[in-house]
Amino acid sequence: MTPKKLWIWNLVLMFLPLVITLMILPHLPNQIPAHYGFDGQVDRWGSKYETLIVPLLAVITGGILLLVAKFAGKAEDGGQNNRRVTLLGSIIALLVFNAMTLYFLYTDMAQVTDLTALHLDLFQLIFGLWGVGMVILGNIMPKLRRNSLVGLRTPWSQSSEVVWKKSQRVGGILFMAAGILMIVFCFLLKGVWCFVAGILVILVGSMVAVWYSYWAAKRYGKAE
Repeated sequence: MTPKKLWIWNLVLMFLPLVITLMILPHLPNQIPAHYGFDGQVDRWGSKYETLIVPLLAVITGGILLLVAKFAGKAEDGGQNNRRVTLLGSIIALLVFNAMTLYFLYTDMAQVTDLTALHLDLFQLIFGLWGVGMVILGNIMPKLRRNSLVGLRTPWSQSSEVVWKKSQRVGGILFMAAGILMIVFCFLLKGVWCFVAGILVILVGSMVAVWYSYWAAKRYGKAE
């Protein structure tokens, strides 16, 4: 898909949650479950207008990511790899916002007070989608050209072109492995345990990736 088409998809996904929410807002109860604890039980009720928070965050996040994609593209001499990868990552993030919007609209309309009673847990939804996204991003990470905005960016990965390429390749493999693990955990765990497992997978994968960039800089740093 060309960067232009990816850009259009980003704009659609940025504003779609807001459009859907504004259409459904008049039909929502005046008081909605505004917050749930880690046990899945509602612990605060609020105005139905709080439903607009996630859609507005989607617009803000999408706008920031589009700016990042623009500058990442300028940092690349020839080609559109950086811009394409950044836009694809932005689409994945916005899909999570879209899914969260639909999920919360349902819980608001149905006045759900216990998320554990639902077949699909919120954390399963978020980390499941993010896991799929990490598999996709990990597959295309090796295509990134050296830049200071996107990819596995550490002082060591940027030390040379050789180290950059090796870091993105290994980082991509770690991303895919972490994504697959997150998907598996989403089938096995719910609620707070799904959240903890997902965060741990991200942290461990990130630490290993950073360590590898350090090791690669020591091993290949002078090999241009």
